[in-house]
Amino acid sequence: MQFIIKAYDGEGMLEKRMEVRPRHLEGMARLGRHVVCAGGLLDGDGKMKGSVLILDLDSRGDLDAYLKEEPYITEHVWEKVEVENINVVLVNGEKVGK
Repeated sequence: MQFIIKAYDGEGMLEKRMEVRPRHLEGMARLGRHVVCAGGLLDGDGKMKGSVLILDLDSRGDLDAYLKEEPYITEHVWEKVEVENINVVLVNGEKVGK
């Protein structure tokens, strides 16, 4: 199953985000091949205001387990998290899905 996660930082969380970021990136590295793509959402000044992740996992339960341990959640950086199923068809212009 593929999921798109859009997560928005709380007000004034940029400094906290940067403090927690190494642990967040370690978690992304542990997910390895399950990360289709990931990156920061930027405000009009180019500063990070949130995150977007596309993950390919076996189940919604696996996603929920990841989110339960995600440092941006446990450290209260992300204020709002939206999750939807997605069907990834192209990655870097190459067809990967149907």
